[in-house]
Amino acid sequence: MDYVPYAVPFFLLAILIELAYGILKKKNTYRLNDAISSLFMGSLRSANKLIIIGLGGYVFYAIETQYALWRMDAASPIVWVFAFVFYDFCYYWFHRMSHERQIFWASHVAHHQSEDYNLSTALRQTGTGAFVTWVFFIPVFLLGVPSFVFVSVASINLIYQFWVHSEHIPKLGWYEKFFVTASNHRVHHAQNDNYIDKNYGGVFIIWDRMFGTFKEEDESESPIYGIRGTLNTFNPIWANLHIYISMAKDIWYAQSWKDKFFVPFAKTGWKPSSLPEKPAKDNFNSQTFQKYNPQVSGPIKIYSFFQFIALAYVGLVLLENGELNYQQLWVTVGMMAFTMYCTSLWLDGKEGFAMEVTRLAVCVMIGVYSYFDISLGPIAISLLSYSAINILILPIINRPQAIPEASFSSVSLRSR
Repeated sequence: MDYVPYAVPFFLLAILIELAYGILKKKNTYRLNDAISSLFMGSLRSANKLIIIGLGGYVFYAIETQYALWRMDAASPIVWVFAFVFYDFCYYWFHRMSHERQIFWASHVAHHQSEDYNLSTALRQTGTGAFVTWVFFIPVFLLGVPSFVFVSVASINLIYQFWVHSEHIPKLGWYEKFFVTASNHRVHHAQNDNYIDKNYGGVFIIWDRMFGTFKEEDESESPIYGIRGTLNTFNPIWANLHIYISMAKDIWYAQSWKDKFFVPFAKTGWKPSSLPEKPAKDNFNSQTFQKYNPQVSGPIKIYSFFQFIALAYVGLVLLENGELNYQQLWVTVGMMAFTMYCTSLWLDGKEGFAMEVTRLAVCVMIGVYSYFDISLGPIAISLLSYSAINILILPIINRPQAIPEASFSSVSLRSR
């Protein structure tokens, strides 16, 4: 059983509590633009899993029914404990390879792009991971763990990881030695030279201690969050695809067939030596790093937040009830992605009016078309009402003005 959908309302409540706590303590770790970008990507990932019938699911089913070495009893508590621990062991290797090999990093990088660290970051999930990461969990099925148990422990593992995405939780003493915590996971999300590519465990940190990838948080060095090679956009589509596009370019322009083949499987950041032009060097400097933070107007922020509320409704109510057919799911997810793209234009301080008018016109056309389908009548009315609200609000939104000198916010390197 997948417990994550039941946990989402509590996730959102916890985000509000953390936001209020940070404001009261005068240590707010949220920026609206970054938080909305993270939440958008979480919504997109949740929608994608409903329409992707992946090779992984077929392979898991085939192994469970035909090739499993044993048949474990789902009613046994020992099986559940074993499955929970072994899943996390496999998760460690999936997570580690997702940082160390380019094809897997391409599917994982979206989770690390936020330059803030708060509970909304936990919901910043990749939209492409389902295509490639399933291979690491084949051993779970080979050993005979039932699919019901697998899905259950996987969702529990993911839910556990939510709370560790916070700057407000200090070190937890003896607990740090055995489990993933906010402190050691802050290290994982940092791009500092001393921290980068460490602490891969999902629930247990013991795997990192065993395999030499553990790094303790140093109180004298604050983590700098984000990725090397700053993204400089809140566009969730580009965030999910930019590494794939970079690899495709390297494969195309590499002059050696050996290099072309090696690109997807190379160590993260590797560039072919046969490229016509030498790639730019990593110029990360912890002393001069600045967050990407375009300045936009208050109405833009409110409008963008309204789009998140609308998409959250679609994800939690419309998609989860399972009433849409496969074609309707594709249309819905496509419009969700289009909405996120248009909103990201506003958040990036770019001209978004023309694209937003186009989006609303498409929404109206879909709403009118759906109105004549009896089964979609309520959905059509909701979509048309949503479009009408947007059309009424749109004229009062001022064009966002990016301020180059103030478009990045400095990061303090003082210890917490």
